Amino acid sequence: MTTVPPPAAPAPEPISPVQAAALRDGVLPPVEQVRPGVWTLAVPFRFGVPDATLVYVLEGSDGALALIDPGWSADGSLDELRDGLTSIGRRLEDVSLVAVTHLHADHLGAAAAVRSATGARIAMHRLEVEALDRERDDAVANDADIATWGVPEDLRAGVVEAWGSGRRIGLGRVGRPAADLLLEDGDELPVAGRSIRALWTPGHTTGHVCFVDEPDGLLFTGDHVLPRINSGIGLGGRTPTNPLGDYLASLGRLDRYDDLEVCPGHEYRFRGVVGRARALARHREERSRHVAEALDSLHEPTLFEVAARVPFSGGIETMTGFLLASALTQTAYHVALLGRSDEVRPA
Repeated sequence: MTTVPPPAAPAPEPISPVQAAALRDGVLPPVEQVRPGVWTLAVPFRFGVPDATLVYVLEGSDGALALIDPGWSADGSLDELRDGLTSIGRRLEDVSLVAVTHLHADHLGAAAAVRSATGARIAMHRLEVEALDRERDDAVANDADIATWGVPEDLRAGVVEAWGSGRRIGLGRVGRPAADLLLEDGDELPVAGRSIRALWTPGHTTGHVCFVDEPDGLLFTGDHVLPRINSGIGLGGRTPTNPLGDYLASLGRLDRYDDLEVCPGHEYRFRGVVGRARALARHREERSRHVAEALDSLHEPTLFEVAARVPFSGGIETMTGFLLASALTQTAYHVALLGRSDEVRPA
């Protein structure tokens, strides 16, 4: 997830007043029942990030529990999950499935610890597993890209550390989990008595999926669509396609689900996924316009020079490390989608 300025359109109204109040006050929201047999609880970020992942608990007709995105566990601790399940009269040992929307540590990080404690199976999209397997090779390849971006010398080491050969996807001491179930678009999760399908929505990461529960009227969106945040693009490893183009196409896949309640990975539940998706698309279109204007006004610029003309929050001169790398890669995606990559000069 990447926090950037919200689009001009107002954020959708929260369905959950307690989640909205917790977000406003900077505290964790309480455990809340969403539907019969469906609850949400919050697991805080680690490393000082002032936010939390919303974990969804689904009870099957056989009494077994499934978790959608178990959150972050840098040290293998599952205290928040245990406490949340205790508050609804259940135990961590009741969990038999962990379904993951994408590979980021704030969503996947606790999965290995849950499996170690319970024997639960882990389900995620095949492309996320492949991206995790390629992580080291991709990071080294990113070094070659960074060398062409024109990043000022005093900032380059931080970008390499965050985006290139120094990068690690922090999954904690319990290590990276191996998926037991490799999901493809349309696959149904093995939750007894429920019909929950994987909807492939690449862009934020290559194998990002949403989970669609039409009988209960729920759409679990991970980081694909959030109520106030514009998620970063291309944050799941190198891809043969443009992640920005993939993301815009994936937003269009949500059109048929506008009547479902949106259960995102962060912030609060809301309705109106189509309106929110269109606002996110407009934000990207506006960013493309700024990139085009920068290219029009510059002669053979470096990527850094193009990005310096784009109104990122605070401007790239305030950015270092991961934020700077993300701004530069997303600028490159916009340049490529405009068909103007040949106008950017390698440094």
